[in-house]
Amino acid sequence: MDNVNRNIPRLPGPAINPVVENSDEPQPSLSDLHDFEPKLEFDDSELLATPFTHTQHDVMDEDFVITDDTSDEPVEIPNPLEDDFEDQLREENENFSITPKRKNCDFLGTDKQGRHIFGIYASRFPERSQMESFIRDIIKEIEPYVENDYILVYFHQGLKEDNKPSAQFLWNSYKELDRNFRKNLKNLYVVHPTWFIRVIWNFFSPFISEKFRKKLVYISSLDELRQALGLSKLKLPDTVYNFDDSLNHSRKQHPHDDLPNSKQMAKTTQFGVTLKFIVTNSPCLNSIPPIVRKCVDSLSITGMIDTEGIFRRSGNHSEIIALKDRVNRGEDVDLKDVNVHVIAGLLKSFLRDLSEPLLTFELYEEITSFKEWPKEDRSRNVTQLIRERLPEENYELFKYIVEFLVRVMECEDLNKMTSSNLAIVFGPNFLWSDKKTTSLDEIAPINDFVDFVLRNHKDIYLVDINQRPTPIG
Repeated sequence: MDNVNRNIPRLPGPAINPVVENSDEPQPSLSDLHDFEPKLEFDDSELLATPFTHTQHDVMDEDFVITDDTSDEPVEIPNPLEDDFEDQLREENENFSITPKRKNCDFLGTDKQGRHIFGIYASRFPERSQMESFIRDIIKEIEPYVENDYILVYFHQGLKEDNKPSAQFLWNSYKELDRNFRKNLKNLYVVHPTWFIRVIWNFFSPFISEKFRKKLVYISSLDELRQALGLSKLKLPDTVYNFDDSLNHSRKQHPHDDLPNSKQMAKTTQFGVTLKFIVTNSPCLNSIPPIVRKCVDSLSITGMIDTEGIFRRSGNHSEIIALKDRVNRGEDVDLKDVNVHVIAGLLKSFLRDLSEPLLTFELYEEITSFKEWPKEDRSRNVTQLIRERLPEENYELFKYIVEFLVRVMECEDLNKMTSSNLAIVFGPNFLWSDKKTTSLDEIAPINDFVDFVLRNHKDIYLVDINQRPTPIG
């Protein structure tokens, strides 16, 4: 079949504003901006002059246009990364020394809709010869989590001349991703973007679907990222904070230094405070906060608990926020006609908003060592941690939620939520660190710990040592 050469459309340039919003409006080309930017770091003429070749039977494969003619030579994509236009990043690298780290990516927590957030740092990229294995390791690390919706955050600070991946490599890496990686990625946040990022994105833009283009969001500051994710705190490398300081002077302190002050909260508050505060100020039967009991009671009925994807699918965020505000004001909310995924999101949000995780900061190091425990000792160690080391109110609430999740598991034929699936969803909401970023090496044993509890709950709760004696007479 005859090949038809097609020149790519004129390369659109980056938006003038520091944050580029998704828009259908055409952007001006770099050439159009020459009058305003006489000292651009590179000339776009090479990109504009290089055609992409497709056959007449080009098809759309997920987000990229590819050819079905396997006899064609691979498309040679010119590599704009070879041009010397990353002066800004290089200057920052000279100012901030970056210590090589073995972690490929970080688990940053869950966003305002309960979706897992993973952080990838350009400062951790290896040299180009090792980039393929680096990307492969990242894919392997996050693969267990992409069955659910997830968020990816790319921190561009720290990219060096010797670790810039080629455009052809980026293209090929994306096409090789499993369908779940592409389908369940809800947002790709690019933090501190430069001309480099914008050029690469606009270069690929004609060959990427509109659906995928809408997933990309440029973020110019950490304050903006925190707002977008709905997180009050972010644990990131100091070099990222330093770089953000150099660009945005308004931030006075690290966001993760800010913790809610319970003294300023209304006594009716149940979201964003400590569990002890709730138990002290709210009518909690057996240390179970009223809103938790309402959520569990509402989700336990037939038609709700057996809903496919319960706790996996995201509920409407605005509805969840509205319910949280009403609860904190002391209103008596009725969940009877509320969507199941909104109620499930409300329960996850309660756990995620606690000032201290339900399994406490004190137990973080021990629980993240779960995989190192001999198998014959795990039952005893887990039982001891839960029944003897947790504060009474934490123990009672954890026990209550686990018993409910076990009932969810019993309907797994319908809701598709196994102990492993539930552990992946609830692990990060049961436990996190107050001192450092939680890596994927640490989130895995947390999830395994929760999975073990769900599968062995009868042995762990065989004797309730915290149960108070019932008065007689």
